[in-house]
Amino acid sequence: MCSSEETHPDGGAGQPPAIDTALLARHDVRAPRYTSYPTAPQFSDALGESAYRRAAQACHQSGAPLSVYVHIPFCRTVCFYCGCNKVITANYRRAGDYLDRLAHEMALQAPMFAARPVSQLHFGGGTPTYLRDAELRRVMADLARHFQLVDAPSREYSIEIDPRTVDADKVALLAALGFNRMSLGIQDFDPDVQVAVNRRQSLQQTAAVLDAARASGFRSSSVDLIYGLPRQTPDSFKRTLDAVIGLRPERIAVYGYAHMPELFKVQRQIPARSLPDAGTRLLLLQESIERLCAAGYLYIGMDHFALPDDELARARRDGTLQRNFQGYSTHARCDLLGLGVSAIGKVGAIYAQNARDLAQYQRRLDEGRLAVVRGFALDADDRVRGDVIQALMCQGQVSFDAIGARHDLRFADYFAAELQRLQPLAADGLVVVGPDALEVTARGRLFLRNLAMVFDAYLPPQGSQGFSRAV
Repeated sequence: MCSSEETHPDGGAGQPPAIDTALLARHDVRAPRYTSYPTAPQFSDALGESAYRRAAQACHQSGAPLSVYVHIPFCRTVCFYCGCNKVITANYRRAGDYLDRLAHEMALQAPMFAARPVSQLHFGGGTPTYLRDAELRRVMADLARHFQLVDAPSREYSIEIDPRTVDADKVALLAALGFNRMSLGIQDFDPDVQVAVNRRQSLQQTAAVLDAARASGFRSSSVDLIYGLPRQTPDSFKRTLDAVIGLRPERIAVYGYAHMPELFKVQRQIPARSLPDAGTRLLLLQESIERLCAAGYLYIGMDHFALPDDELARARRDGTLQRNFQGYSTHARCDLLGLGVSAIGKVGAIYAQNARDLAQYQRRLDEGRLAVVRGFALDADDRVRGDVIQALMCQGQVSFDAIGARHDLRFADYFAAELQRLQPLAADGLVVVGPDALEVTARGRLFLRNLAMVFDAYLPPQGSQGFSRAV
């Protein structure tokens, strides 16, 4: 395991967190991932299209950069662990119908955003590379027609890729269309695990995609792994980690599997008895941290790692790291426009989510209405708590004076109850509560979600069954 000083606040930017299995077991509650605050379960249909339009119009002439998320829900086959909004189909006509509605949605949204350059673009799914070449060209052409796409080197245009759906020619096309970052799903290379989750994917397939990305000029690639899947063992996951390290992607995310079959019906294909027990899950997490840090990756936060010269690592070091619905980011201060079924955006002080049901999404657009059906309007308390949670999740520290100056309050008074609730976590060595700041310790960096929960006004202190486990 990479060494780190447990008593050093935040453990040093990018350094590995200290691991204490007893603490991990004690604080392993269900908790939000805090890609937003308040989190999506607080969204309601009390906020709809009209409120969203007012917020968007208020920001229309700002000229500030814009982030755009495009949701492509289609997959040819289902992965049993998946909790995404998806449509499993081999009928490509459905994709064509969907892209018609997506183009219509762009046309409806464009008057409110066309004046703003798109510095960040992300295609998520589903499987965006389910789309055929002509369909990918069409979506990018539609975006270029309605929004200010840029070709500046600083742009981050990323796409999620299933390596089973692309070859070198398709990767070259994606580069030609303007994408310069890709995220590859791997999850696990072990054949037994792949059979158990219905996702068979070879190391050779994945390596070929990464090689093609580098040859085509992609600036950065990230890969996703999952620990806690059925039939995983510490030995088998070590082999997957070593194989991924050999591929040398710039970023690696290692997520804990959230088994919630009551919410995601497809997960009922995974028998609970086939899952690693709690002790084994902790071993899998520990092995991931140790091997990745030993291989030269820096710990960014939660489940993210990056090579030292990657933009995410630089942002972690210089204090500009942000967090949004795509996870850790260097562009999260942008307003976010969500396009497609279930997509979530944030404009000014408004969160807005499109219809999650495909039929409802299409029907609203056919009626000439925006697809926004629910959301949340932030008040002053939400904004201050969101700033505190963002600071904890991204910088590992909270300056009382900075928060107080930004929101015209005295931190110790405003958060007196929360500072009291932090005491047991401080006693466990997870956070140092000083007179002027909170400092997350190296030991506490695995418990960012637990620390953030203290400042969540909508969540019971013990967490909620609607979220994944914190560890």
